[in-house]
Amino acid sequence: MFAAVITIEPVIVEREVAVLLEGDKPWTAERLPMLEARLRQRLDDLATWLGDKDWLEGDFSVGDIMMVCVLRRPAAALLMGDYPVLTAYLARGETRPAFQTAFAEQKARSDAAHG
Repeated sequence: MFAAVITIEPVIVEREVAVLLEGDKPWTAERLPMLEARLRQRLDDLATWLGDKDWLEGDFSVGDIMMVCVLRRPAAALLMGDYPVLTAYLARGETRPAFQTAFAEQKARSDAAHG
């Protein structure tokens, strides 16, 4: 879980902020290549760690649910085509009943809160 939210997600969010909230700033064009390189390094590391394993740490776990959620974010989704290992991992995770249940519960809570 911590790998998802401490090593992968912050770089993804930083790139999303640059595009969505700072896209009109003069420094964004210079900054985006650095952010993408940083994100690619994290994805490279994750793909290497995953290797030919189905899941991050043996059996499917809450850590995989967290990582799959992080990899679904738009900035990561744009790059998934360059990472077949991660694309396959993402697809395996999204089809798991535990992931579908967790995602459905999260969506229901969000929908209820924004009613």
